[in-house]
Amino acid sequence: MKSYEEVMESLSQPGQGCLFVFAGPSGAGKSTVCRALLESLSDVGFSVSHTTRRPRGGEAEGDHYFFVDDEEFDRMVREGEFAEYATVHGHRYGTSRSEIDKKLAQGDLLLDIDVQGAAQIRTLYPEATLVFILPPSLEELRARLEHRKENDPADIERRIEVAKVEISGAGYFDYFIINDRLNAAVETAKTVIRAERQRVSRRLRTP
Repeated sequence: MKSYEEVMESLSQPGQGCLFVFAGPSGAGKSTVCRALLESLSDVGFSVSHTTRRPRGGEAEGDHYFFVDDEEFDRMVREGEFAEYATVHGHRYGTSRSEIDKKLAQGDLLLDIDVQGAAQIRTLYPEATLVFILPPSLEELRARLEHRKENDPADIERRIEVAKVEISGAGYFDYFIINDRLNAAVETAKTVIRAERQRVSRRLRTP
């Protein structure tokens, strides 16, 4: 058993950065929640992922994603540069391992990735906190996808079917947030982040 002084010293020292992984079905609003968190929490970093899809309106290189072609993505896969990567709705996404490690050394880090990638991150970073962003209903999810005006009806149906499969695996995550009202969802996410920062096991190791 550690002494009082040892416990207090361990708990008072800055711990290693916490890795927060936000994932969810397309249209659930995880990226919107993540953007709101980053705007209000100045002490949380963000890891920018690589993708082979084209930029959407308002997305900037190096800010939202690193946009690469299939050849470059293949090279990164071959050389083991990704902590996670997956094909989602016909496009590939990946998160650089060096990017994660560099930013975790600086403090807390937030990842906005797909459900497949979250499982891979848990394997490499077992202390990561996985948060699942859910739509209030499939009907609302469909309405959000239609509102984007970027997907044809067939693509929307494919995304709904994928969402059903992803939601069925929600038990793999540590927390869930139903994104019905954005402000409420963001506040719940902040509560999760604050609670994980105070987890004793992150600061105090029992020999």
